[in-house]
Amino acid sequence: MNKSFAFVILLILGMGLLSSQEYFPDNTQVKSQNNNYTAIVNAKIYVSPSKVVENGTLLIKKGKVMQVGKSVKIPANTVKIDVAGKWIYPSFIDVFSEFGVAKPEKSKEGGRSAEYEPSRQGYYWNDHIMPEFGAVNSFVYDESTAKNLREVGFGVVNTHRHDGIARGTGVLVALNGKEGDAERILDDRSAQYFSFKKSIAHRQAYPTSLMGSMALLRQMYYDADWYAQGNSETKDRSLEALNSNKSLVQIFEAGDKGNVLRADGIGDKFGIQYIVLGGGDEYERVADIKAANTILVLPLNFPDAYDVSNPYTTKYVSLADMRNWNQAPANPKVMAQNGIPFSLTLHGLKSTVDFKDKIKRAIAYGLSKEKALEALTVVPAQILGKSESLGTLEAGRYANFLISSGDIFEDGTLLYENWVQGQKHVVNDINQKDLRGDYDLSIGTDSFQLSITGEVLQPKAEVKKDTLKLNTKLEYKNDWLVMSLVNNQNGATYRLSGAITEDTKNLEGKAIASNGSETTFRAVRTKAFKAKEKDEPVVPEMVPVTFPNIAYGNTSLPKQQTMLFKNATVWTSEDAGILEHTDVLVKNGKIEKIGKDVKAGGAKVIDATGKHLSAGIIDEHSHIAALAVNEAGQNSSAEVKMEDVVDYEDKGIYHALAGGVTSLQLLHGSANPIGGQSAIMKLKWGESPEEMIYSNTPKFIKFALGENVKQSNWGSYSRFPQTRMGVEQVFVNYFQRAKEYMEVKAKGESVRYDEEMETLAEIIKGERFISCHSYVQSEINMMMKVAEKFGFRVNTFTHILEGYKVADKMKEHGVGGGTFSDWWAYKFEVNDAIPYNAAIMHDQGVTVAINSDDAEMIRRLNQEAAKTIKYGGMTELEAWKMVTINPAKLLHLDERTGSIKEGKDADLVLWSHNPLSIYAKAEKTIIDGAVYFDLETDKKMREAVKKERAKLINQMLLEKQGGKKTQQPALKKKELMHCDTGSLNDHHE
Repeated sequence: MNKSFAFVILLILGMGLLSSQEYFPDNTQVKSQNNNYTAIVNAKIYVSPSKVVENGTLLIKKGKVMQVGKSVKIPANTVKIDVAGKWIYPSFIDVFSEFGVAKPEKSKEGGRSAEYEPSRQGYYWNDHIMPEFGAVNSFVYDESTAKNLREVGFGVVNTHRHDGIARGTGVLVALNGKEGDAERILDDRSAQYFSFKKSIAHRQAYPTSLMGSMALLRQMYYDADWYAQGNSETKDRSLEALNSNKSLVQIFEAGDKGNVLRADGIGDKFGIQYIVLGGGDEYERVADIKAANTILVLPLNFPDAYDVSNPYTTKYVSLADMRNWNQAPANPKVMAQNGIPFSLTLHGLKSTVDFKDKIKRAIAYGLSKEKALEALTVVPAQILGKSESLGTLEAGRYANFLISSGDIFEDGTLLYENWVQGQKHVVNDINQKDLRGDYDLSIGTDSFQLSITGEVLQPKAEVKKDTLKLNTKLEYKNDWLVMSLVNNQNGATYRLSGAITEDTKNLEGKAIASNGSETTFRAVRTKAFKAKEKDEPVVPEMVPVTFPNIAYGNTSLPKQQTMLFKNATVWTSEDAGILEHTDVLVKNGKIEKIGKDVKAGGAKVIDATGKHLSAGIIDEHSHIAALAVNEAGQNSSAEVKMEDVVDYEDKGIYHALAGGVTSLQLLHGSANPIGGQSAIMKLKWGESPEEMIYSNTPKFIKFALGENVKQSNWGSYSRFPQTRMGVEQVFVNYFQRAKEYMEVKAKGESVRYDEEMETLAEIIKGERFISCHSYVQSEINMMMKVAEKFGFRVNTFTHILEGYKVADKMKEHGVGGGTFSDWWAYKFEVNDAIPYNAAIMHDQGVTVAINSDDAEMIRRLNQEAAKTIKYGGMTELEAWKMVTINPAKLLHLDERTGSIKEGKDADLVLWSHNPLSIYAKAEKTIIDGAVYFDLETDKKMREAVKKERAKLINQMLLEKQGGKKTQQPALKKKELMHCDTGSLNDHHE
């Protein structure tokens, strides 16, 4: 057989067009093909979730449905199976499985020994991009696992290797234990898969963060497009596979509500409609997810209640985790109510046996049975583009169906059989008789009362003689009853056995007494079994979702108000200085008017007598509200974006608002000389990250100098640079590359679009500003010289604790300083820091801001500013400018915010005292004219949080008392991030 012919044959097999290997010679026997029909008759048939046939017939042949309905003409060569009283459903489909495809072995390298170069030749430059991998090539059918899946109703799974960022293609498999792979593999390239998680098998360091994964995916798509246009001189099997797989279904493992939207954003950018695996918390951002038009795959791994019987360990459980237990089972219902299409998956469950309880819980929380069935049959078939062959029992579809005793989603329903491709797989014996009931039992001349209860498949017996209860054991299997009786008073025993006939009203058979004598037994039914009516599932009262859905979240998002502050001491942060007994009118999110006796109109009047009104504090250097701070996998990460990883649920936002902070720059960390792009945001507590980011935001990026970037503090010797000389060379090399990149583009030559080079080019062109982590004067001088060499200026030196040594040169260069008020000696390179630093730089004409770099300090930046009065003799007004208008100037926002001036954004704080005082409290923090923190409201929320916790604790106690599973409380604390947080995290998962 020549190779081309063999390829054609394999292609036909892969397309599933041959049902068996008919072209193989058979030298063992002469056999004919079975062309008989099978008719399942007298069943209630769910042809689809919305189409039900009572007393219907399902006619199948060669693994396919031939006809279904109430009046089906049955051919002569038909095997009839009467299942009167039984229900038939389409078998379930899971689109996100790992059945039969093992993960690779985890790299045995440990510690900090990350690799910075790829390990493969002829593939993409990053080892975590593996679209060339085909799951079919490593697929091994596992009948034991398949049996477990069939027992909970699944007939088809779409499986792939759960490893890497670009994971390659999946394989669609029918769980047919009677045939081989040629029949059960329905599609050997069923979908292309992606995630934000690195491969466990590869040691390449990049990416070490979520933002790095996002940047890598973007660059991958840019590179694939460039490669497809024939621009590459070398072969790249990864990009070839990626482009070849573009026509397949694209499935993305996101894993939580935020990542669902991040994945969708990448898809939108490159014209890709991902099917997205969620995390079960999508109900918290349902409006955003609906607007994204995303099709979801939803897990059913609802959390168990916490064991809150110990009041001390209960303190470990956050209100957010309690709410998640209370609210998560409603996630499928909320998606259905909002018209968001979804399928359901076993992914994330500890065991397949948990599936039935979880789906029932979702139904108890409001998911309709029809929608549940759709999500397990029709929708997954649609997702996979297989609606013509899977998902319903219409003619022409695969004969994949379930036979059950009743409603498949009800307690007590037995799943008897799961037919896959027309092959019957027995789950429970469909002919099992129901023996339950009360009987008069006679054994020879002895008389007893027999009661059989329990489940149909696991009956339990109780035998009494008058008031004496005998020790009884009953076994019932394959239509044979075996029962033993022991009279504990006299030691007499009987052993009974008998075959069960169709008529189970009477039971009879052989009995052997303790003395060995043989007789007969007969049990005459006197009363039919009646199951106890089960109480409706207890669904705890759901607590409302807040924005964000954690403690102190808003029940509704704050709205702009028209407000008039009367008779305040107004700290303008402008040349007007501090104005006594002054009114400020806020309207449409702006400062409308400042003056005496301003008319209220319809405004809400706030008596500010004896109080102080200032512009909101701006933190030029912060790391709160971030899911990651460092992308440490390369010495330059200019392509990553802090905007991609804004954590809008970080309680640090609320704490900062309580300290009067309204805006901040969310900076990348200092793991590498060239860090990532900043996010400049307003702290709109409860809004989405997109709403927090400034509109038309100025473009910033983090650079870094010193100990962190050369990794001197954690003993890494495998990544350049290792010295301060090397740090300078990194800057020179990268800017030279960016300059050459710009020159090639200016000539109109074809150039590979490079997000990293594009960002550095923006710096050279003056379109993006550098905020540079710095400490010692020698490196500060070096950075200014490098910038001047390439024709731009550094915007801000942050930290800059030796700024007082080079303040005159900073003024000449035109760079500002963001510094601490009085931190020093916390590592070697800050040994020369002095608390007079800010005042000395200010006196030299440098624009100086006091910043936090700390989740705790951000709450009291007003007091940090006050320290400059003690250390340097600053005036109150100039000290206050260091946390308002000065950081606004450094961030190029001073025309919009940072001071109280007519026409500016109404970002304001009402203080109880002089804002530089340790006694000052922020009574109201206002952003764009909406109140995002109110001291009186905060007091009420504290009580509300206590009451809600008590309510949820009581609900969880009832769960435990009711015999439900619980989990032990565990302390979870969000890491407070700083510049060096996550400097090298080899495998983020």
